Amino acid sequence: MTQLGTESQPLRIAILGSGPAGFYLAEKLFKMPELVVEIDMYDRLPAPFGLVRFGVAPDHEKIKNVTRVFEKVASRPNFRFYGNVEVGKHIRLDALKEHYHQICYATGAQTDRRMGIPGEDLRRSHAATEFVAWYNSHPAYRDCQFDLSAERVAVVGVGNVAVDVARMLCRTREELEITDIADYALTALSESRIKEVYMLGRRGPAQAAFTNPELKELGELPGADIAVVPEETELDPLSGASLDESQDKAILRRMEILQSFIGRSGGDKPCKLSLRFLVSPVELLSDSTGGVAGMRLVKNELYEAGDGTLRPRSTDVFEELSVDMVFRSVGYRGLPVPGLPFDESLGIVPNQKGRVVGSDAAEPIVGLYVAGWIKRGPTGVIGTNKSDAAETVDAMLEDVNRGNVLQPKHPRAEALEVFVRKNQRDLVSFADWQRLNELETAEGVRQGRPRVKFASVEAMMTALKRR
Repeated sequence: MTQLGTESQPLRIAILGSGPAGFYLAEKLFKMPELVVEIDMYDRLPAPFGLVRFGVAPDHEKIKNVTRVFEKVASRPNFRFYGNVEVGKHIRLDALKEHYHQICYATGAQTDRRMGIPGEDLRRSHAATEFVAWYNSHPAYRDCQFDLSAERVAVVGVGNVAVDVARMLCRTREELEITDIADYALTALSESRIKEVYMLGRRGPAQAAFTNPELKELGELPGADIAVVPEETELDPLSGASLDESQDKAILRRMEILQSFIGRSGGDKPCKLSLRFLVSPVELLSDSTGGVAGMRLVKNELYEAGDGTLRPRSTDVFEELSVDMVFRSVGYRGLPVPGLPFDESLGIVPNQKGRVVGSDAAEPIVGLYVAGWIKRGPTGVIGTNKSDAAETVDAMLEDVNRGNVLQPKHPRAEALEVFVRKNQRDLVSFADWQRLNELETAEGVRQGRPRVKFASVEAMMTALKRR
């Protein structure tokens, strides 16, 4: 029998999802010596790159340069991109098994976690994930509505997404119009009446998830004065003791930056951005029309849990914050994948180092793997997906060496191409995407912007002369 992974019998792999996790997985596989692999990557949207395109804030253009690495991966002769193809709709898992030796899901965490408090579903209470996708031209979110006539906005959370949302709300039109923000979002944000933005963290500043460069940037916004509550920028006894022992340079620098914000709220900029710590919303308050009119907060204190971590718990001290709009940014959450087991409590596909396992977590399911947030949960930054993907690749190659792979009936790339085109005539290849990319960047040059994104599948298909 011919050895799998050779010129005469390439290892056929499907990667479902074209974000960083998927591309890092493909990159690692292509770098394996003496392994001949054919990789087909699927995405339900015509445009690749996942959260790099639809999650990174428009004013952080440099972060998107990672797509250059992904473009090199896509240029490999044994790589195919099947965009505008939805697994479960245009092609099912059972059909994929007839064409591939291994299938890896890199579908990310596509929804947000809820706060679980009264009033969470009032008008003008939104998931931060929806707002981010909206201003980043995600076709599924372009029709979302955000009432930016609100004057006071609370962003619940102090992670990367929360920082992006707060920063975007405070940007001026002059700052936004040189980015690749969606045109409709540029218009809406330029006309907003927002005067105050609050970022709310349930733990102390030492435990905040944002990075120091992001924090420093908040204090340098041309259109917003920064404000902090002095006592909330001080370390509680437990955090202080921990820092004395660790001498963590990043946290020490963070505290310096926060201390430098004290007394800076009295400027004359059009907006004020307030950072709060050790507070949690317990209820959203309603106005007479069913919209957000305020928020009830509880003051927290930290305690040392059994595992040694510092966690927040409520005190009996409450306050009311007058806000007209709320964005919750308390974490992403994965969605169940058709045909795979799902851990509802963690929001991930159960797995052992990337191998999908059954609901009883006993034996891995042959040929099925996960990478990225759907594997480990929504943690880390873009680069974290590289080591995560490497772990999954190690598991995949171990299974290849053991012969523990799927046995496809049609293991030829040509057969798969015919099958997919039969079920989705409007599929988008990587060459098609490159044409769309050229059109976006050309329009960007004309307007003095990095690119002007197509904001709908229909517009992309029209540009490709498919409509």
